[in-house]
Amino acid sequence: MMESGVPVCHTCGEHVGLNVNGEPFVACHECNFPICKSCFEYDLKEGRKACLRCGSPYDENLLDDVEKATGDQSTMAAHLSKSQDVGIHARHISSVSTLDSEMTEDNGNPIWKNRVESWKEKKNKKKKPATTKVEREAEIPPEQQMEDKPAPDASQPLSTIIPIPKSRLAPYRTVIIMRLIILGLFFHYRVTNPVDSAFGLWLTSVICEIWFAFSWVLDQFPKWYPVNRETYIDRLSARYEREGEPNELAAVDFFVSTVDPLKEPPLITANTVLSILALDYPVEKVSCYISDDGAAMLTFESLVETADFARKWVPFCKKFSIEPRAPEFYFSQKIDYLKDKVQPSFVKERRAMKRDYEEYKIRINALVAKAQKTPEEGWTMQDGTPWPGNNPRDHPGMIQVFLGYSGARDIEGNELPRLVYVSREKRPGYQHHKKAGAENALVRVSAVLTNAPFILNLDCDHYVNNSKAVREAMCFLMDPQVGRDVCYVQFPQRFDGIDRSDRYANRNTVFFDVNMKGLDGIQGPVYVGTGCVFNRQALYGYGPPSMPSFPKSSSSSCSCCCPGKKEPKDPSELYRDAKREELDAAIFNLREIDNYDEYERSMLISQTSFEKTFGLSSVFIESTLMENGGVAESANPSTLIKEAIHVISCGYEEKTAWGKEIGWIYGSVTEDILTGFKMHCRGWRSIYCMPLRPAFKGSAPINLSDRLHQVLRWALGSVEIFLSRHCPLWYGFGGGRLKWLQRLAYINTIVYPFTSLPLIAYCSLPAICLLTGKFIIPTLSNLASVLFLGLFLSIIVTAVLELRWSGVSIEDLWRNEQFWVIGGVSAHLFAVFQGFLKMLAGIDTNFTVTAKAADDADFGELYIVKWTTLLIPPTTLLIVNMVGVVAGFSDALNKGYEAWGPLFGKVFFSFWVILHLYPFLKGLMGRQNRTPTIVVLWSVLLASVFSLVWVRINPFVSTADSTTVSQSCISIDC
Repeated sequence: MMESGVPVCHTCGEHVGLNVNGEPFVACHECNFPICKSCFEYDLKEGRKACLRCGSPYDENLLDDVEKATGDQSTMAAHLSKSQDVGIHARHISSVSTLDSEMTEDNGNPIWKNRVESWKEKKNKKKKPATTKVEREAEIPPEQQMEDKPAPDASQPLSTIIPIPKSRLAPYRTVIIMRLIILGLFFHYRVTNPVDSAFGLWLTSVICEIWFAFSWVLDQFPKWYPVNRETYIDRLSARYEREGEPNELAAVDFFVSTVDPLKEPPLITANTVLSILALDYPVEKVSCYISDDGAAMLTFESLVETADFARKWVPFCKKFSIEPRAPEFYFSQKIDYLKDKVQPSFVKERRAMKRDYEEYKIRINALVAKAQKTPEEGWTMQDGTPWPGNNPRDHPGMIQVFLGYSGARDIEGNELPRLVYVSREKRPGYQHHKKAGAENALVRVSAVLTNAPFILNLDCDHYVNNSKAVREAMCFLMDPQVGRDVCYVQFPQRFDGIDRSDRYANRNTVFFDVNMKGLDGIQGPVYVGTGCVFNRQALYGYGPPSMPSFPKSSSSSCSCCCPGKKEPKDPSELYRDAKREELDAAIFNLREIDNYDEYERSMLISQTSFEKTFGLSSVFIESTLMENGGVAESANPSTLIKEAIHVISCGYEEKTAWGKEIGWIYGSVTEDILTGFKMHCRGWRSIYCMPLRPAFKGSAPINLSDRLHQVLRWALGSVEIFLSRHCPLWYGFGGGRLKWLQRLAYINTIVYPFTSLPLIAYCSLPAICLLTGKFIIPTLSNLASVLFLGLFLSIIVTAVLELRWSGVSIEDLWRNEQFWVIGGVSAHLFAVFQGFLKMLAGIDTNFTVTAKAADDADFGELYIVKWTTLLIPPTTLLIVNMVGVVAGFSDALNKGYEAWGPLFGKVFFSFWVILHLYPFLKGLMGRQNRTPTIVVLWSVLLASVFSLVWVRINPFVSTADSTTVSQSCISIDC
């Protein structure tokens, strides 16, 4: 692309071609959207006569020319082979087929080449009657197409980008540039005006400020292109759910992972499962897989009860359009549940359903109470046999299909979605990779049993809050113009049970409503671990279909960050690229793999070295080559179950690419960031979907200690990535597929914990200045005062304009700033040291948490005090700064009025620290008899200051008496 200078079609990945004047073909002269002539003609046949990007209608002269050219070519088209594929997919397959010769070179065997050719001929002869939607339309006469043409909405795009208005974005960008200029002038002043009397303090402050500026750049510029998106679910239904035709919506496999049912209550997991089973989506397209990584019999038995209750709950939800479809959260809503309900039987059935749910809760609670004490001989099942998972670290793999294959139906006789329990095998001496390993096991099991083309993963405490959430994601993934290059659709995380003030910024509103929107305008949001719909092919390590293959030469042009510059590739990257090309080439031959016999399949699979990549399972390897998913109808369910048990064995991943190039990537406790980063490096893009009704909701730790430990885990994962070969500072430059603003965002996700070091030093400076009487800034001139004022104003205006285009409240922004300081001086600091100890010395450090009692009122957990090592640094900073304020006032009172000017700057600096740590101080004090102890603490501080002032003024002593007293004191020889 860089060498020819001709743009590449956004739809099929080929060159757009030239017009009669020898210039690149342009369909839309408004936005110059790159689309080739073939795709343009195809869009016209589909009835789309407007640009896909900007919506502007195409030029009428261009439309007339295309119609004439189409008429001239109709005679030639009649002589084409009937087996030739029509549309964009055929062009992609033909481009891949050119790699056939490269694949056969490794064998060097003419017999093997002849066998491949014979398979190609057999494929054409044995072609199944089932054809794609595009092929069916091509075979229907034009007159009949006009009669059967769907509603106009069906031919329209399924989603659209809504750019931020220029009136809001232009001032925002202008202020950012101005702030950069002011920062440059500010650092020029700071460096050229040292404080000789406090040189150490001055140097420390300048280093900290430079790091803060660097961190701000990493955080700010990925928000340069924020966008909003809008989906059209009605158009999705009109296109893929036509009346009288088979439902063409894509199937989705849901992954729910849990470990310890005593820490993750089974009732919460059950509500997540019930909300999935009751989705507003075709039941035959939904499969729910539960990963029990603790092999707990309690989880298994609770799923048995859940599957039985789902037979009542699912038809109730669909009959009355219930939202949300998690019963615990539906029945606890404090709203008018009769709103918009018109069926007379609703009240009666709701009462009966609530009673059934309460009885179901009692059964679950009884199971939990029974599981509190484990029998000495271990758990036994109902048939008297021992539970296989009595030893959670040494047990065989277990799979149980509750719904689906067993033919279980709801109380109205309707089919239910498939529900599958999975517990992978665990043996001593094997590395199991925690959550990432469990997710990869589910990928393989689901590929063998159902093989849906899309995967949606949820944490066990995140239920489906919007029953149409999957349809929202399909508006992107099933759109032929948008979805071909999309690796995943990420939804924002929303939470229940958080206090109104959101004291510890649990909602992460700034990140989800500001940063993620900014990334969506570049290459897409980062993967955050839950609420994400994946393209299964992206998880298998393939690149996007529209992207050209990596060049075989040792250099490539990095078009995203350094145009025109050739950089040598790392040998390991060249090897991986060659392997990826080999896999892509093999897809062409195995696209119709169902037409081959068993011997031919095994031969072809072994010849293309798939086993070294995906493992020793021919059934699974065949599933990876089916881009549209699905399982052969002739497959024997019992055979599939045996194969599923095989792919979750603890030794299956040995000497394969699992966790290295395919699936969830290993090497960090935050496997989500790493997995999304690898996909973006391959050239995929992601989409951020924010429906009006939140798609998913979960629970978050609302007390201080649990929140800090959560942040510690995230920060530790970032440090692990920083110290690994996948660090964004040096990984992924070879292909040039990761945009440079996207790379800045990923660099920010792995370096932010290191901000804790300058932050804790900077928060200590005001106290040191107050105690020593020195300051980090010299006496300000008029020009310096204007510079400082401009810097503060630019910070404020940037925040205001950011709030204006994002819709985030100022309270959310302030809470985010406060917890940035709280987490920075506590959890992030410990994560840096723990990460270095773990990665460099192999020492794993854990911090103990001790809980204290809480009140039983609303948000009682908010006031739980759990003493942990993480509380020490911020507590120390608070005490030191408060002592410094008292000492500063005392010193100023002793020195006289000339000391009050310098005192103002120092106290302002100190109060900046105290205000940012204020939520931490409230959490530390807790609540005693509903009277906040913080009031007492502030009272002591203010009383100390006013007492010093009172003593200094001494109003009850006359001026003459005070003079006499001072003279008499001077005459005394001490």
